[in-house]
Amino acid sequence: MSAASLPLRIVPSVLFDIRRPQRMMERSLYVYKRGWMVLLSGFVEPLFYLLSIRVGLAALVGDVETGGVLVPYDQFVAPGLMAAAAMNGAIFECTANVFYKIKHSKLYDAVLATPMSAGDVAFGEISGAVVRSAIYSVAFALTMWVLGMVESPWFVLAIPAATLIGLAFASLGMALTTFMRSWEDFEYVPAITLPLFLFSTTFYPISQYGQWSWVVGFSPLYHGVELVRAANLGQWDASIVGHVAVLVALSFVGVTVASRRIARLLLT
Repeated sequence: MSAASLPLRIVPSVLFDIRRPQRMMERSLYVYKRGWMVLLSGFVEPLFYLLSIRVGLAALVGDVETGGVLVPYDQFVAPGLMAAAAMNGAIFECTANVFYKIKHSKLYDAVLATPMSAGDVAFGEISGAVVRSAIYSVAFALTMWVLGMVESPWFVLAIPAATLIGLAFASLGMALTTFMRSWEDFEYVPAITLPLFLFSTTFYPISQYGQWSWVVGFSPLYHGVELVRAANLGQWDASIVGHVAVLVALSFVGVTVASRRIARLLLT
């Protein structure tokens, strides 16, 4: 096997058929021009958590140690809530919306009747979800800045970190949605995302989980929270590479599975 052919064997062929994903993003843009209020849904919940913690709970908890530094509790929680907002934006866009397009509106059947491919559909929808996630992240970052919760100039890197979170969850969300059989199956979405939200070091340092701290490492959101928190505090170490690698790997797996499943559902 030649070195030139190695990438073709490792990377699924469906990913080489991605040519026009921007067309799916354009469609989503036209839709949201008419219903832009729906974009607020995933941003408001983490924002209310942040405001409630800032107003009352932070004074009761006091400072929290993270990375050998004591920070006020509200400033510890804020990056975690920003990561959660990025997750919400991606999940909301790539679960119920995608299911409706597959099962009811039959949008993808029409799209695949054009020169567009299953890879275009998957990557286009995931890219649109990443844009929505990035919008949430920027809005949340501005809120943190206005409230005086930004600790370091490195915080600008929290935006690409949150975008990577959106990519990972959008990819996984769309891949899982292709296995859904009915609307009742979507009860599993909050059953998965709520524990991730609560137990991914969003509200407590990983040291507080004791002997169960290793379980937290299985949460994709944990890796995102650590990236955003590191950017806010300006604390960088070798673990950052691991967090990025996990999110990139999950994104690749999600895009691959989603593309293959779209092709199998609609082209066979």
